[in-house]
Amino acid sequence: MKTPRWLVRLGSSLMIGGQAVSAIARGRISMTDLVQELLEAGPGSFLIVLITGLAAGTVFNIQVAAELSKQGANAAIGGLLALGLSREIAPLLTATLLTGKVATAYAAQLGTMKVTEQIDAITMLRTDPVEYLVVPRVLAMVVMSPVQCLLFFGVAIWSGQMSSTMLYSVPPAVFWNSVRTWMEPNDLPSMLLKALVFGLLIAVLACGWGLTTRGGPKEVGTSTTGAVVMILVTVALVDVVLTQVLFGT
Repeated sequence: MKTPRWLVRLGSSLMIGGQAVSAIARGRISMTDLVQELLEAGPGSFLIVLITGLAAGTVFNIQVAAELSKQGANAAIGGLLALGLSREIAPLLTATLLTGKVATAYAAQLGTMKVTEQIDAITMLRTDPVEYLVVPRVLAMVVMSPVQCLLFFGVAIWSGQMSSTMLYSVPPAVFWNSVRTWMEPNDLPSMLLKALVFGLLIAVLACGWGLTTRGGPKEVGTSTTGAVVMILVTVALVDVVLTQVLFGT
């Protein structure tokens, strides 16, 4: 029985990820390439995270605040929003946005280099393609994913407070007091840990799918689509495990 292609590529991606993490641990990092990738994964993606955070905080709050206002439980609006965002919405939506913005670029760039034999040329020059191409991208995503997640969380909480004050006349002091009361001390560190793991997964799978592209230029698009699907499925499954480990007790 033939092993499915996606499973082979997943295995290859994990091996490439292992090599990249090993290279990072040994300090084999090109600072010039790293800065370029940090700009791509960070400032280059801030605007989309900002806009989605504003929308998510407001929409979530409208849904929650409308119901709680009917029950006379306005004091719980901020706490519910903060818990929902920190434990699930912020890391998951940030990962989805970065998959669409950054992972597609990684998979397409490396896939194009693979089919045009640039990867072979790099290897012939006695340069490790994983160290040269994958390490900066993985490190950039590991650093920037928690930063983006924190930005998303902050913007969404702020937009939630503004919308609850304007639409449901909840005083800002009541909203923020509710946030402080409901949130546990480990909620923010757990959120950032989730974001870090998702960032690592996104970079490893996107680079892995790019480097295992076969055929001509037409396959680059197929490879990029396959990378996005695999990342979203993997992130969703890992999210279940992390949620159980971090918040299940």
